[in-house]
Order: sequence, then C-alpha cells, then structure tokens
Amino acid sequence: MSSRPQFRNRIVFIGDIALIIISVLGSFALRLDVRELSFYFPAALLMCAVALLVKLPVYFSFGLYRRLWVYASTNELRLITVAVTTASVLTSGVMLLLSFFDMIQPGMPRSAWGIDWLLSLVLIGGSRFALRILSEQSNPQRATNAKAKRVVIIGAGDAGALVVRELQKSSQLNLIPVGFLDDDPAKQKHQIYGVDVIGKVNDLASVLDNRHVDEVIVAIPSAPGKLVRLVNDICRLKGISSRTMPGLYELIGGTVNVSRLREVDITDLLRREPIRVNDEKVGQALEGKRVLVTGAGGSIGRELSRQIARRNPAELVLLGHGENSIFEILLELQSNYPSLKLVPIIADIRNVQRLDSVFTTYQPQIVFHAAAHKHVPLMEANPVEAITNNVIGTRNIVQASLAHNVERFVLISTDKAVRPSSIYGATKRLAEMIVLDAARENQRAFSVVRFGNVLGSRGSIIPIFKNQIANGRPVTITHPDMVRFFMTIPEAVYLVLQSSSMQNGGEVFVLNMGQPIRILDLAEDLIRLSGLEPNKDVEITFTGIRPGEKLVEELWDEGTPLMQTLHPDIFRLDQDASFSLPNLPQTIEQLTSLSLSADRAAINKFFNELIPGSSISDSQLSDLQLSTLDL
Repeated sequence: MSSRPQFRNRIVFIGDIALIIISVLGSFALRLDVRELSFYFPAALLMCAVALLVKLPVYFSFGLYRRLWVYASTNELRLITVAVTTASVLTSGVMLLLSFFDMIQPGMPRSAWGIDWLLSLVLIGGSRFALRILSEQSNPQRATNAKAKRVVIIGAGDAGALVVRELQKSSQLNLIPVGFLDDDPAKQKHQIYGVDVIGKVNDLASVLDNRHVDEVIVAIPSAPGKLVRLVNDICRLKGISSRTMPGLYELIGGTVNVSRLREVDITDLLRREPIRVNDEKVGQALEGKRVLVTGAGGSIGRELSRQIARRNPAELVLLGHGENSIFEILLELQSNYPSLKLVPIIADIRNVQRLDSVFTTYQPQIVFHAAAHKHVPLMEANPVEAITNNVIGTRNIVQASLAHNVERFVLISTDKAVRPSSIYGATKRLAEMIVLDAARENQRAFSVVRFGNVLGSRGSIIPIFKNQIANGRPVTITHPDMVRFFMTIPEAVYLVLQSSSMQNGGEVFVLNMGQPIRILDLAEDLIRLSGLEPNKDVEITFTGIRPGEKLVEELWDEGTPLMQTLHPDIFRLDQDASFSLPNLPQTIEQLTSLSLSADRAAINKFFNELIPGSSISDSQLSDLQLSTLDL
C-alpha cells in the first residue's frame, strides 16, 4: 500500500468556503482604508454570500472536487485558472446587477472585484498544490531503504523525465533514480526533478563502476537499435540488469510510463531510428472510413487493426479464418477503443458467396488484405493450399472489392515474391499481379506493399529460437551465411499505412528494410539476451538449406528502377519495368485446374515458366525439415 496521504474532497470543499470568504474580505481590506472598511462591511458580507452561492457551484461544475490533488500538475493549474476566472466574472456580474438596482452601498469600489479574482486564484490554486507538496513531503525517504535499487536513466528527454517522476512518486516501485545519461551537451550538469544529468551514454561503464548502480533504464522510445545494443552489452558485461521503453512505433497512440518498461528484447537491438512523415495524412485517409482487414487475427493483421483503430475509423471489420485469433484481437480492441464499432467476421476468403455477403452487408471503403498462408516449408509440402488461399483467395477479395466499389485496396506482400524459389513466393507474386491488373483495368487505387521478415510474428524464427533456448535444446540454423531483412511489426505496419495514404493505383511500394541481418548473429543475440553464451551454454547447429529457401532475399527484381516517394523509407517500383501478364484471368484458371489435380511437378513447371527468374525445385522435404518453420 502506498503511504501517500489522500485528502478527501469534502475537506477541500469546506476549505474553499473559508478561502472564498477570506478572498472577498481581503479584497476589501486591500482596496480600502480602515475608516472606509467599516462603512462598506455590509457590502463585503453581501459579496461573501454572493461569492459562496456562485463560486462553489462553478468550482463543482469544473470538477475541482473530483480530482486527487496529490497528483496535481500543469493541467490542473489551467483548470483552476479557468474555473476561478469564470466564477469571479459571474460573481462580479451579480454584484454589478445588485449595484444597478441600488441594493448595495453607493460608491462601492469595483476594483475590489478584480482583487478578489487575483486572491481567489492564489488561494484556491495554492491550497491544492499545497496538498501535493504535503503529500510528497510525507512520503518515506526511500533513499534510506537498503532494499531500494539504484537506477540510472538513459535519456533526459520527456520520457526520461516522466519515468523519474513516477519513480519518485511511487514507493512501491522501490527504485531510486541516481542520475541521467544523455548525449545532448545542453543538458549536461543540469537537473530534472532534482536528479542530475551526470554524463553521456559513453560514460555508462564508468558510472556503473563508481555509482553502485543496480539497474539501467533506457527511456528513449526513439532510440535506435545500436544505442540499445551498446547499453545492453555494457550492462551484460557488468552484471547489471537493464530495461527499456518500447519503440516509438509500439507506443503510437499509447502512453509513456513506468508500466511500459520491459526487459530488452531482440526487437530493441534491431530498431532503426524512426522517421514519421505525413502522420496527419494517414489519419485523414482512415478517419471516418469503413475499413476491412483480412487475416485480422494474424501478426500483421492484428497490428494493422490496432493502428487503424487509433485513427478513428467509422467501422473496423475484422475478417479471419481462425475464431480464436479473431476473438483475441476483438477483446483487445474493445478494451482499448470502447466507442469504436467493431465487426468480427469468421470467413474463408476462398468462399466467394460468403465474401459477397460480407461486402454487401458492411460496404467497406478501404481493404487491407493480409490473409495468406506464409510458411515456406509447409507450403512446399502443401502447394494446393498455397494456391487456393494466396492466389484464388486474393482474386476473390479483389473481385468483391471491385463489385462493391471499394475506394482503396492494399495487398501485404513479401520479398519472397521476387525471383521466387518457393511455392509461397510464387503465389504471392501472382497475388501481386491480380491486384495490379485490377488497378490498371479498372482505374482503382489498388496497390501492393512489399517488405521482408517481421520480428516476432507467429511461427517465425524468433519464437522458435526462444523456445529452443528455454528448453535447453540446440539452436538450429539452416546455414551460417543465411541472411534476411528484418523489421519490427509495428514499424512495418506504420509504413504500410503511410504507403496507403500515398496510393493512386497500380503501385508496388517497397519498404526500406535496412541492411540484411545474418540469422546466426540474430541467434547469438537472443542467446546473450537470455543471459547465456553461444556455443558455451547453448549449442548452435546447422541443418542445411531447405527446399524453397534462398541464402539472400531480394526486395525487387534486378534492374528495376526505384522511385522516391514522400517518405524516405518507402520506395515505388517503376511501373513500366514491373512484371505483368497479358491474360491474367486465363492464367489463374489454368493454375486452378492444376491445383485440382495436385500435380506438384506440373505446378512447379507452370510457375517457373510464368514468373521471370522463378526457380522452384521439385526436391521433397524431409521429416526433419518439415518439423521446423520458415525463416
């Protein structure tokens, strides 16, 4: 239990009665001399009665008796100013009316009303902030508590200040801030809430040696991965625990506070410095719109739903095939956005009649198509499912969108669609063609957003590695030189929404994924984040490249020009150089017939002849390869 005292508002109310009387009498005393004061004393008493009758209801209507004043801040100061000013103006108006009807002594000094306003502001505001001061002074001195942990805060900005403030206010956290580290020269040797800025981030090692620090907190939501990695490496070598704020893209629409602190995760080490452009345009594109997200229960679909919900759409339709995943995201969004109209739809995108019913009923204006089978090894073993879901399902969604006049359509695609070596990649490339063909033939704002792997999605490599480490098993990697592009899910989705606000129709947007990352380096980072050492505490073994995999993925075909967009992390492929099919409907019908026959060799040959650079192998997957999921 917190020892912070709570002052009941009934006591504050009684105090205000006394302060209102003191303010009125004080205004007369300051304005008049002793002889005049006795003459105007009846008028002063009348004004006291008027002030009590007017000011108390005004204060109540402004909520001055519904707040915990021990947490008073600048927001409350503004509220007090508006409430006191309103009450004083109304009191002066009543007194002026009484003067007009000769109900008070003639010649009463009206300047006393202005003095009353000033005194009320000082007394009413001062009394409430005095409660906060008394509360803070009555808190136990945690500095003398031997169990309290000493904390260094990385970042002396707004987030760092908020973290320190909460640490100082809450004795339950049992954390004492001993100093800030910040690279801004203007902040050096300054104080924030009484806590000194004691150096720069590069001084962390010496600070840990000399200040008896128990924990380090990175309080910079926009901190790039290299900074988080530097702090984490130093803390690991010194045997000090570290925590961090979630990245800026994770905090969009959320709050920065101590409750958001968490252990450093692999996503933090790979953060890039966020660039936020056209935020208002994204909001304008989604606000008041009926939006439908397919695959809303998947990793990308869930984050799309979260970030769309923050932009105040008129309605958000959550369409997915798995009832449990749709139920989970529905509960989350209902809790966070209780006023948002949410529609959960359990449907298979391969069911044309069901899709037509959904689109007819809800008439979505914007569609984000994230539903897809995505695991490379599983789709190599189940090519028919990949074709019917990723190709036929996409065609169905696109046709429903055209039939029901959807304004904008965005397909979530993958780097594996470029020169595909897998059934999954080939089906996604054909799905891109379906969307682009619809955009060109119908002059609609339909587009594709293509990016690489996202960190932490269901069935991806990060959860697999974590499970292997937690269970004491070797971490398995297919090849020591295997590299992939990685991005956090919130960042990828944020850029998808940015892309959607720029679309005119027929574009293939490619996200800037940064430098490719070796899977081996990723595994070693995860092992170290678990407090272990690679190949000492946890063995790393290599299993060999699986059918359908490439050592290096590509985001666009070689020789295809990239065009700049309004956002530095979003590029657009030159439409003249993009791959297109002259008779796409006939091609899809041929593929549908092949899928019905389940002739794997024929399917592979079809894709290899159809898509430039395609190299899908007929190699069969072993049981071992089928036991692990896609990178």
